[in-house]
Amino acid sequence: MLSIKSLFLSHLAQTTKAPLMLHITHAKGVYLYDNNGKSYLDLISGISVSTLGHGNTEVIKAIQTQSELYLHLMVYGEFIQNPQVKLAEKLVKHLPFGKDGSVYFTNSGSEAIEGAMKLAKRVTGKSDFVALENAYHGSTHGAISLSADPYYTNAYRPLLPGIKRMRLNSWEDLALINKHTAGVVIETIMGEAGYLVPEKEWIQKVSEICKENCALLISDEIQCGMGRTGSLFAFEDFEIIPDIIVLAKAFGAGMPLGCFTAPKKLMDTLSENPILGHITTFGGHPVSCAAALAGFDFITQHKLWERATELEHIFRNNLTHPAFAEISGKGMMLGIDLKTQERCFKLVSACIENGLITDWFLYAPHKLRLAPPLILSDKEALLACEILNKLAYEIEL
Repeated sequence: MLSIKSLFLSHLAQTTKAPLMLHITHAKGVYLYDNNGKSYLDLISGISVSTLGHGNTEVIKAIQTQSELYLHLMVYGEFIQNPQVKLAEKLVKHLPFGKDGSVYFTNSGSEAIEGAMKLAKRVTGKSDFVALENAYHGSTHGAISLSADPYYTNAYRPLLPGIKRMRLNSWEDLALINKHTAGVVIETIMGEAGYLVPEKEWIQKVSEICKENCALLISDEIQCGMGRTGSLFAFEDFEIIPDIIVLAKAFGAGMPLGCFTAPKKLMDTLSENPILGHITTFGGHPVSCAAALAGFDFITQHKLWERATELEHIFRNNLTHPAFAEISGKGMMLGIDLKTQERCFKLVSACIENGLITDWFLYAPHKLRLAPPLILSDKEALLACEILNKLAYEIEL
């Protein structure tokens, strides 16, 4: 009989030639546990997904309750389903669109980006987009077309035409936004570039130029939303109001869910000429929406965005090894610049051996990622810092 490891390698499509191969059997709070009973302190939240940690009782209860009522009923948008309606109502109350906010639920962040791009084309009648260099918006065809990295895109060309890319905080590159632009897609904190924070004045100028050219500003909050940066949504820190806001990852509270949101007058364009202008079978699955609502309630009731700021201070003040001198990011999106990919990978491996789950970035493999659950305690945060400092000395970073 083949081992579970052999079956994993034989029958599951692989994304790299060297997967981590940790056999996780259960998870609770901020810890993962493998088949040998070893615990791992989770410092990346499944890439900013498990903001509430693992096994949140309110989320589990919501999943159980909804699963007993019904699962899939009909393709999205045809039947009234309580979990979808209640989650949309909750979300709209926290968005800047007022009572006219409208939500389109998807299965994932990539799908939400695809929907946002289609909406921008439909509303403006234009087809060009502007994105940031080293931005990551997903791996579906339209989403990956926004990416400039040839290593990840060359094998899938031709990509969507009419996409231009501007450098973060480049005032000169703002000229790329013009009368032909349907939408400008930005990460309000850049994720796979290594947690880079834009200049506030620059983002505000992007918003202004979008309005001047009747282009829609699309804020990708997939990784930085839901309290991770010290605000409920990262765009709030820049005092802008995007035309379209995209959410996923932590939004689903551990279940697959994404959405794009916009004022109703914009979203309604997808319902005519043609009808079914955007459609999904499983988007807004009732169990996912029930989980997301419970997770959203937990985040807002406990103001976890404030916890993100508190944890940021702990990590910045207690990562004392000289190799950790340069830390980018905000809240619990921190990137530690280790200067080379080799040094970063060496530390990631040492961390896993010593019970810490860490990672690097697609477009910044020289940086160590820190994005733990926002329920991390002070004691656990200090323990993580202690282990990181110790390992940095042991492997002679």
